[in-house]
Amino acid sequence: MIYTWVNKVIRQNMRKRVEEIFAFSEAPVETQAELLRGLVSKAQNTTYGQLHHFEHISDREVFSKLVPLSNYELLKPHIEQMREGKTDILWPGKIEWFAKSSGTTSGVSKYLPVSKESIEECHFSGGRFELAIYCNAVPETKIFEGLGLRLGGSTQIQQEGNGQSGDLSAILIQNIPLWAELRSAPSHETALLSDWEEKLEAIVEEAITQNITSLWGVSSWFLVLFKKVLERTGKTHLLEVWPNLELFAHGGVNFAPYEQQFREMMPGKQVTFMENYNASEGFFAVQDDPAIDGMLLLLDNGIYYEFIPLDSFNGTESKTVLLEDVELDTDYAIVITTNGGLWRYILGDTVKFISKKPFRIKVSGRTAHFINAFGEEVIVTDAEYALQATCEALECRVIDFHAAPCYMNDKTTGAHQWVIEFEQPPVDLEAFKIELDRNLQGQNSDYQAKRKYDLVLEPPRIIAAEPGLFHHWLKGKGKLGGQNKVPRLSNNRTLIEQFLTLNASLQTQP
Repeated sequence: MIYTWVNKVIRQNMRKRVEEIFAFSEAPVETQAELLRGLVSKAQNTTYGQLHHFEHISDREVFSKLVPLSNYELLKPHIEQMREGKTDILWPGKIEWFAKSSGTTSGVSKYLPVSKESIEECHFSGGRFELAIYCNAVPETKIFEGLGLRLGGSTQIQQEGNGQSGDLSAILIQNIPLWAELRSAPSHETALLSDWEEKLEAIVEEAITQNITSLWGVSSWFLVLFKKVLERTGKTHLLEVWPNLELFAHGGVNFAPYEQQFREMMPGKQVTFMENYNASEGFFAVQDDPAIDGMLLLLDNGIYYEFIPLDSFNGTESKTVLLEDVELDTDYAIVITTNGGLWRYILGDTVKFISKKPFRIKVSGRTAHFINAFGEEVIVTDAEYALQATCEALECRVIDFHAAPCYMNDKTTGAHQWVIEFEQPPVDLEAFKIELDRNLQGQNSDYQAKRKYDLVLEPPRIIAAEPGLFHHWLKGKGKLGGQNKVPRLSNNRTLIEQFLTLNASLQTQP
């Protein structure tokens, strides 16, 4: 009975936040302008604010003139001062938390400042927006009568310098409100396990006996968890394990390659699938309509946005456009200014706008993840779309993949080499190659032009990976779980050579 009462109270509170969504959707430009004024005013007396004359910033145009575009390397000296315990550097006061985030293409760790404001008014606020949208769409939801299963990464917190660092999930667990902790799984002790594989087994052991009503995390890692749950319980689908499951909130990777598998594991229409866009730097967007393949940009969530057209991207020398000037179906590098002290920070992700009333986006890739060795300009969404269409046509399934160029030499023209780990391999790999090539040509006219007569690009070269290849690679880098994922495209052969070497070693193992 108490759970029913708690569910009703939380549900009503969440639905009130829908009014905030309506407000910023009706006045998006004004909302962003006001948010920027607040950020600049609050940080005016910081070291960074004085360096860039925040006191003279009166509007968005002046802001873009006085404050340069930045990346981690440019902000790192300031962040290191903050890690030493110095106050009022990029953001007012002392920063206690730093989200440790390292790119999978390099071993260099980034320490992103996480202020009290960014925890409460961005990350937690974004989660509340997502719950509000769901509760508004499903007024009689019983989601809070059960537990939300959250699948984070390694949650070991370390004392480094004068601050504490760990991945974002660790920081949020340490700061989670009591009401949310009481409605979450796994237990605090299990969530804090640092060994991913040990934690995964512990989560399965706990969760199979609990009333799980919602799921929160990266879809590719949840796929691993679900298979273990079904294997442990002997059930055919997840609703036999968790009969009251009604929401799967996912993000981190493109959902399309995994969607069919998830829908088979959660058959029927009982479970709502909602995508979100949450990263160490902030909570940016959430799917506000399950029927629309795109996410509502959260314009009143502690983050001010600018955008760089990808076709003119030139790093920190780029020119940005404002929210009202974006165009539909155009790739933009996203630039953020946050209540955690990141000023005009080039995030590294690329997005496309699918609507402007309201502003909805789709994540299209990374500024560093593409193949353009021959002028083909293939981005991640091109590759994922072609692969998904190929799998549907040939009734096969993919776990993960990576593609990179094979360069021209005296004997051959160029090509794209794909290392693909199949869950259900195609009957004919040659037919798969032909279909993948056809779908990629249909998706990308530049690739199609370079493929003409095989003069510049030959058909793709497909390597069927050994089982567990990408898992072993991530494990070797200490990147199992959480937001970590395999880079799917590279414009050089550094990563693919690692995959090929590891794949060869797996082939020789008994």
